[in-house]
Amino acid sequence: MDFDLLVHQAWPAYEVRAYEGWLLRYAGGITKRANSVLALERPSDLGRAIGAAEDFYRERGQRCVFSVGPGTMPGLDEELERRGYEVVDPTVIMSGRPKGEPAPEVRIEERPWPGWLETWWSVDGRYAAGIVAAERICTGVPAWYAAYEEGGRALAVGRAVPQGETLGVYCMATLPEARRRGLARTVLRALVAHAGGGPAYLVVTERNEGAQTLYRGEGFTAAGRYHYRAAPS
Repeated sequence: MDFDLLVHQAWPAYEVRAYEGWLLRYAGGITKRANSVLALERPSDLGRAIGAAEDFYRERGQRCVFSVGPGTMPGLDEELERRGYEVVDPTVIMSGRPKGEPAPEVRIEERPWPGWLETWWSVDGRYAAGIVAAERICTGVPAWYAAYEEGGRALAVGRAVPQGETLGVYCMATLPEARRRGLARTVLRALVAHAGGGPAYLVVTERNEGAQTLYRGEGFTAAGRYHYRAAPS
């Protein structure tokens, strides 16, 4: 699987500028995934390309960030390190054929509703005023939104993006008071069943060992890694 492109397509920036085989992505500064350079090909002049990327983000009041994954052009990571770019958010890519079980108690919709957004953002939102931009990113491609609810409140949520023969799983989040009840597993299995089974992938930060353990128990294994390189502040 070409994980770099799968993640790019499933979490789309709403502004993308192409530069000699690079994609300069911007989405209001919400998440590095949608606000970073995807550098898959070697430009004619590497220094000039890095400068163009830095100008692109400077014009938008953002720090220049590069996504460095399995398909990144050789030598870029080393050049960015030489320029003082720091490693940020090492991430594990996991893939497999997870279990899928229909769960009547899991609500699944084709659009995120206010309760879904509120739960996801309360767990994963790192930007106080960014929920509008985050919703715009989420809804930039067709996806399914799932939630386990009690009393009308979403306790655990997830998002699944159908991408050809594979399924991208994103936005898995459980409220702190509802953890250790197996709700994330229930939501994940419901999404996989809703998609009809088959291969799937997800990304999880390297430090989140608890989530990695859960996903391994559901049939996922490590398939690759990526990190970000952020310009010196």
